[in-house]
Amino acid sequence: MHFDVAVFWDALFSYPFFKGACITLLLALLAHSVGIALSIPAALALDGPPNPLRSILRAILSVFRGAPTLLQLLFVWNALPQFFPIFREAWFTPFFAAWIALSLNEMAYQVEINRAALKALDKGQHAAGHALGLSGWQIFRYVTLPQAARIAIPPTANEFITLLKITSLASVISLQELMAVTSQTVSTTFQFSEYYAVALVYYLVMVSARPPGAASVVGRSQHRRQERRPCTTHPRPYAPDLRRRYERDHPLRKCRQALRRFPGAARHQPVS
Repeated sequence: MHFDVAVFWDALFSYPFFKGACITLLLALLAHSVGIALSIPAALALDGPPNPLRSILRAILSVFRGAPTLLQLLFVWNALPQFFPIFREAWFTPFFAAWIALSLNEMAYQVEINRAALKALDKGQHAAGHALGLSGWQIFRYVTLPQAARIAIPPTANEFITLLKITSLASVISLQELMAVTSQTVSTTFQFSEYYAVALVYYLVMVSARPPGAASVVGRSQHRRQERRPCTTHPRPYAPDLRRRYERDHPLRKCRQALRRFPGAARHQPVS
C-alpha cells in the first residue's frame, strides 16, 4: 500500500477542499436553523386540539420521515421546477435546492425532539404561570421554552451531526460541497487513499466541533440538577422522634398550657 504524504498535505490545505468544507458546514447550519424554526410551531400544533390542520401536518411529516433523503433532494432539484415555474429561474441553484430539501427533512425529525422536550415538563409549570397572571405567550416564552430548550439541546446536537454527514448526498445535484470535490479529484488522479483521508479529516473536525453554547447550557443544567439533589449524608429522623417533636411543638398544646394559668380555664380547654 502506497500513501503519498506530500499529496495528502497539499490537498489538506488546498483552496478547493477548504471551500467544499465551508459549503458543507454552511449548508448544515442553515438547514438546521430553518428546521428548528419550523419544528417549534409544528410541535405545538401536533400537541394541540384535534383539527384538520393537525392531520395534514402529521401526514406531511410522515412523508418526509419515510422518504429517503436522496429522493427528496432529487425531487426538489428536478421535479419542483415542473410544478412551479418560479424555480426555473437562475437564482434556483443547487445550494438553494439542497437547503430547501434538507431543511424540510430536518424539520420532520426535529419536531419529535421538541415534542418530547415539551412533554417532559411538569404540567404544574403551566398552572404556576397562570397563577402568576401570565398570558399564554408569556408562559411559553418565560416558563416553557427555557426549560424545554435545556432538554432538547443534547438530541438536537446529535441531529446536527447527522445532518452534517447527510449533506454529502447533495453532490448528486451538482453542489460542489466537500464530497463532490473529493469525488472529482479522485476521478482525475486515481489517488483514493490520500484524498479520501483529506475528506475524512475535514468531516472529523467539523463533527468534533460542538455547536456554540450547547456545552455550556448542558453543563449549567446538570450543575443545577446536582444542586437541587437532596443531601443524604445526615440520617433520616426516626418516626417516634418526629411524633414527640410534633406533640411538643403542636399549637394546641401550647394553648392548653397557656389556658391552665387562668382560673376556670379547664372547662374551656380546646379539644385535641
